[in-house]
Amino acid sequence: MSNQHFKKGELYSFITGKASTAIARRLQKKLNAAGMNLTIEQWSVLYHLWKDDGKSQQELCNATFRDKPSITRLVDNLEKLNLVKRVPSENDGRINKITLTKQAQKLQEQTMLLAEETLNESLVSVPPEKIEICKEVLQVVYDNLK
Repeated sequence: MSNQHFKKGELYSFITGKASTAIARRLQKKLNAAGMNLTIEQWSVLYHLWKDDGKSQQELCNATFRDKPSITRLVDNLEKLNLVKRVPSENDGRINKITLTKQAQKLQEQTMLLAEETLNESLVSVPPEKIEICKEVLQVVYDNLK
C-alpha cells in the first residue's frame, strides 16, 4: 500500500530524526554546562541502568539500539569514569551484568532534571493532544518495523 502523505524527500528528513538530534544536542550542552563529563551516548546507557540496574551488555544493546562493539566501548568508558562496573553473572560466566556505582547513582537526579528541562523546552508550544498523537504514530511506525 502506497503512502502519499509525504512529498519526495520529506520522509527521509523525518526518518533521520532532526528533532531527536536537536534534543540530544541541547541536552549535551546542558550536561557540559553543568560540568558533567558525560556524552549523550553514555547518558543513554546510564538511563537504562537507572531504570533496571544489572542489565547484560546484550540487553543494553537492545535497549539503546546500538551494536555490541558500541556498547562495549561505552561501558569501557563508563568504567573508566567509575560510573559502572562489570559483575560476572551468577548463572552464566560468559555474561557480565553492568551495574551502577554510587557515583552514577548520585548523577541520576541531576541529569534527569536536565533531560526533563530539555524535553519541556522542546515541547513548549506543542498542545498536549498533538504530543499524544505523535507518540501514538511513532509507536505504530516502530511496531511496523521491528
